[in-house]
Amino acid sequence: MVGLVFLTFFVMSLLTNILGPIIPDIISSFGVNLAAAGLLPLCFFIAYGVMSIPAGFWVERFTEKPVMIAAFLAGTIGALTFALFPRYHIALPSLFVIGAGMATLQVAINPLLRVSGGEENFAFNSAFAQLIFGTASFASPRIYSYLVENLGKPSAHVNLLLRMLAKITPPALPWASIYWIFAACTLLMIVVLIFLRFPRVQRTEEESVGSLRMYGSLLRKPMVWAFFLCVFAYVGCEQGTADWASKFLAQYHGYDPHTTGATAVSWFWGMLTVGCFIGMGLLKLFDSRKVLIGFCCGALLCLTAALFGPARLSLVAFPAIGLFASIMWPVLVSLGLNSVSEHHGPFAGILSTGIMGGAVVPWIIGRIGDYAGLRVGGAFLYITFACVLSVGFWAKPIITNATILKKGETVAAGAQA
Repeated sequence: MVGLVFLTFFVMSLLTNILGPIIPDIISSFGVNLAAAGLLPLCFFIAYGVMSIPAGFWVERFTEKPVMIAAFLAGTIGALTFALFPRYHIALPSLFVIGAGMATLQVAINPLLRVSGGEENFAFNSAFAQLIFGTASFASPRIYSYLVENLGKPSAHVNLLLRMLAKITPPALPWASIYWIFAACTLLMIVVLIFLRFPRVQRTEEESVGSLRMYGSLLRKPMVWAFFLCVFAYVGCEQGTADWASKFLAQYHGYDPHTTGATAVSWFWGMLTVGCFIGMGLLKLFDSRKVLIGFCCGALLCLTAALFGPARLSLVAFPAIGLFASIMWPVLVSLGLNSVSEHHGPFAGILSTGIMGGAVVPWIIGRIGDYAGLRVGGAFLYITFACVLSVGFWAKPIITNATILKKGETVAAGAQA
């Protein structure tokens, strides 16, 4: 069961983090502008805003197994629809359906991981799951590059997979073949789920979806809105960088988006994964707010180098942003949850809804890019990174993170409560 959860994380990441590499192909294949291309991540990530809280109610009502099957079925339908009909107007609803499935899976699998692996192993298993997620994010652009580079070559006839994909993929759209891979992966997951028995999950307070009254109580607090907006800004930073890096490198420095651009996006996710381990060590030494400030400053420096530096520096700086963005999500969520004394489950649902920042920010970048150039559009990330940076100065958690200097004891910030 733990292996199933890890496999679920892997498949989720494959489908989630491919948009950056294919955006240059979307623009050239369908003849759309930057803002129209930005609608693709908007449709995908807006589903997180729509589905995160309802999915929690569904899991509590129907349990994990049927909800996960339905979520993977949505992923299969979305991927298969676009693979069969690779058109821009088909891509938008297809990506929304895929995003809805992935949002639902994210809500279902964390409690399942806690119960199946044991509470005493939950922290380790959660960290390992993030490693699996990052590994798939690193691999997904490379699978795309392999398909685009080899699908039309004569040598493809020797490879059974390439030969099959060549028969069902339009020759002018070799990049669309990756959605056949996604459809096969999600369909296989459905088959696996059908034959597995699931443990009974007793949800903790942090995992419980809560009641509408609890949501109303939380939404009346300005602090809750502040953390929601900063989570919104962070996911916008992450996806805004990953979605436009390849296009930027092609437009300003002439790098091939199928190879060099896709590799840069791959390394962005790879560095984000590496940064998680570095951040875990630093969080054992320093207050999480100070670590957040330091990493945000590093991300802003890398963003400057990526947007305004020469070609070679830009090629390195875009992945380096991932290194510094790595700890922002866990620190933001932990600071938020540690800032309230009750209703942690509903608050976590509100914070997860902020994932739709990955929908809005890339579209804003594309919209600005159509009028003033992608470099100016990318500069919008200064605003979103500044929002995340601000948390390090105004957050007042009831409990601060334990560090070695505190001898493992959490310190109640009574004066700040």
